[in-house]
Amino acid sequence: MGIDFAIDELYASGWTATDPSACPKHQDGRPYPSVESVRGSFEDAGFELSVRHIQLFDCYRAEWREVSGGSSGAVVGQTADEAAVYALSQLRRSLVSHAGSLPSAT
Repeated sequence: MGIDFAIDELYASGWTATDPSACPKHQDGRPYPSVESVRGSFEDAGFELSVRHIQLFDCYRAEWREVSGGSSGAVVGQTADEAAVYALSQLRRSLVSHAGSLPSAT
C-alpha cells in the first residue's frame, strides 16, 4: 500500500490538519496525523485503536473496536504511521456511510 496511498485516502475522506505545524510531514509536504493523534480521533468517535507490530510478517496492524464491544475493523501497513493513517481514513468513510458525521480533524 505505502504511506502515499494512506495519505491520499485520508485526504479523500475530507480530512484536513487543524494545526499542520504539529503534524508529521510527508516527503511531498502534506501534513498527516501522528499515531497518537489518530488514537485521539478514534477515541473522539467512541473507538479504541491499537497499532502493533506483527513480527512474523514484518508489518503493522491497526485494529479498532467500539469501547463497549468487539472488533470493528483492521488494516495493515508497512509502518505504524501508514497503518494508523489508513485506519483513520477507513473510520472516516465508515462514519459517513453510517451516520453522516465525522470526528473532528486532528
